[in-house]
Amino acid sequence: MAAPGRRRHLAGMSTIQEKQSLLPAGRRADSVVEFVPPTQNDDARWQAVLRRQSGDFFYGVITMGVYCRPGCPSPRPRRQNVRFFATPEQAEAEGFRACRRCDPKGSRAELARAVVADACAFMEASEAIPSLETLAARAGYSRFHFLRMFRDHTGLTPRSYAEGVRARRLQGALAAGERVADAVARAGFGSESRVYEDTGRLLGMTPGAVRRGGAGETIRTALADSPFGRLLVGATETGVCFLGFGEPDDALLGDLRRRFPRARIAADSAALTGIVRAVVAFIEEPKAALALPLDLRGTAFQLRVWEALRRIPLGETRSYAEVAAMIGAPKAIRAVAHCCATNPVSLAVPCHRVVGSDGSLTGYRWGVPRKLALIERERRSRGAK
Repeated sequence: MAAPGRRRHLAGMSTIQEKQSLLPAGRRADSVVEFVPPTQNDDARWQAVLRRQSGDFFYGVITMGVYCRPGCPSPRPRRQNVRFFATPEQAEAEGFRACRRCDPKGSRAELARAVVADACAFMEASEAIPSLETLAARAGYSRFHFLRMFRDHTGLTPRSYAEGVRARRLQGALAAGERVADAVARAGFGSESRVYEDTGRLLGMTPGAVRRGGAGETIRTALADSPFGRLLVGATETGVCFLGFGEPDDALLGDLRRRFPRARIAADSAALTGIVRAVVAFIEEPKAALALPLDLRGTAFQLRVWEALRRIPLGETRSYAEVAAMIGAPKAIRAVAHCCATNPVSLAVPCHRVVGSDGSLTGYRWGVPRKLALIERERRSRGAK
């Protein structure tokens, strides 16, 4: 055993290699770590490591010579073999190398993101749906590894993503007024029958309805002042199809017209007085969920997400991952975020109640300050009950 003076000298050395060089043959540098008393903050970090919780620090395992994130799935080390660091650079300066499982530097994750982005761009540009073999060979990975990587980053299989691309092409061509047969062919579908057989999943409505873009429909509108600026409500005979605020009148009306390019837009404030009052009252003091008759139009996936958002209780929030789990698609986090961003009836479908996994507000179509104000008002209202 090393003498006490030698132990103190070893404990003050900066790297594993320096410590190891002064130890007898067959002894490892981790035998000196126990002589460095942990701080109270390190005790809290160690508890995070034991629970595999996320954290803004890294830990090194002297017996392995690697450093990890606190949530690393690797077997938990012994406390006396652990060192804590604020940054990957500090860990590497001490002679540790990055763990291959949790990827603490994010280098493998960055590479994977680039690979997935390239695959997505390739599918966007391809007329037909590329095979998994083609995509994997292009990326330079095995089929299994590429599939797992793609799922982890998109929440979808490559096939599902490519089908979504094809559905968007079809929707865009129909919205531009192309004949159904031409739009189906341009999008890459083999026949019209395949589209009509799976209309709900692909478009959420019939191809003819998408092509009409609201043709033959009248959308009544009402503009009003609200605590969040100008407010626009648009409604069909079925219910509210658009609800936006915080922008100039022309911008709000332009957004509505882009959604329904062939519909007749008619100002009718009198008919929508009750709805406008309910929306303004909700913004001022959200005592209960904003219950309005709705006319929601989207793909089956969008409708599932929007319905899930309506189930989030007043005064509470959910993460994008939690919403994805609510609809039975736990890895479709990015797709859920996209559905939130394209929500046409804010407040009635409360996408403002969805936040990042760390509680951050992330973003909001009508401005993050308004999102924060809504969440705070709902929490106050819930607490007052």
